Amino acid sequence: MEYILINNTVLFYAVNHINSPFLDWLMPIISDLGNLIFWLFICAILFLFGGKKGRNVAILAIFALILSSVVVGLLKYSIAEPRPFIALQNVKLLTDITVGYYTSFPSGHTASSFAFAVVVGLKYKIKSLGNLRLIYPLLVYAMIVGFSRIYIGVHFPIDVLIGAFIGIICAFIVLKFENKILKKNENQNTIKNSES
Repeated sequence: MEYILINNTVLFYAVNHINSPFLDWLMPIISDLGNLIFWLFICAILFLFGGKKGRNVAILAIFALILSSVVVGLLKYSIAEPRPFIALQNVKLLTDITVGYYTSFPSGHTASSFAFAVVVGLKYKIKSLGNLRLIYPLLVYAMIVGFSRIYIGVHFPIDVLIGAFIGIICAFIVLKFENKILKKNENQNTIKNSES
């Protein structure tokens, strides 16, 4: 365990201390575009303008995002690991962080990004690229979000790694129960329509 913690810190500093004005500008933006609110906004667009398939995929993605957020929240509360800029010295902090968000393990941004990437990515293909599954570029983006969380000084590498794992597992749990989730939603819509 001590070996993991030492290497976790070494790797954190290696990423956080990269000297790049361009990345100093870009990584906070990428980080902000990986939070739960951003992905829920994308789900809303997909739900409103994606047709029947888009609505179904958006519902599944929302379930995965909520599930991953609950798991992350429970772990943050129970483990209460301090963020790198609190636990370590000489951390390059590239974001404002408010009181109440000082717990680090695991990364919620990373969990949300991977949950969204797996659910939505497995449902769509990019026809212009020879039916390439959308999951590949979305996973790359999710990895960049995870990297950005280390780069801006708010997460350790282990936080990001476990966050990614949580997001992926939650996505597959939702996909496993896809038919039940969508059937329940269709039944509720049918009841609402009949009542109106």
